[in-house]
Amino acid sequence: MSKPVILCVDDERIMLDSLRTQLAAEFGDAYSYEGAEDAEEALELISELNDDEVSVVMIISDWLMPGMKGDELLIRIHEKFPHIVKIMLTGQVDQSAIARAQQQANLHKCLSKPWFEAELRETIKSALSHKL
Repeated sequence: MSKPVILCVDDERIMLDSLRTQLAAEFGDAYSYEGAEDAEEALELISELNDDEVSVVMIISDWLMPGMKGDELLIRIHEKFPHIVKIMLTGQVDQSAIARAQQQANLHKCLSKPWFEAELRETIKSALSHKL
């Protein structure tokens, strides 16, 4: 049986690597940690994992990315996979985008970049505890 997946989406490779390193350090082998560098790649990966019957339990997405922004991505994911917990990261605060993601994608939380590891860890633990 495949481990559940936490998917990280950010157009900056260093941010993806940092997220996955922090997640692996905190949650170890309990999850698989996947990364996508843009929204289209994320949508393809979620679809492939779903086809392979691998459960994506959480997506942590940047907001400001080329092409599709994070709130749009999370809304599209929510339409097909409402059970996935959604967290958004942003260095550019756009309150209307956050509100839209909360209303239309059931956004669990939006964290500012750079994030504090403890805040990210507690946000993820809180979100996952509500799923169990």
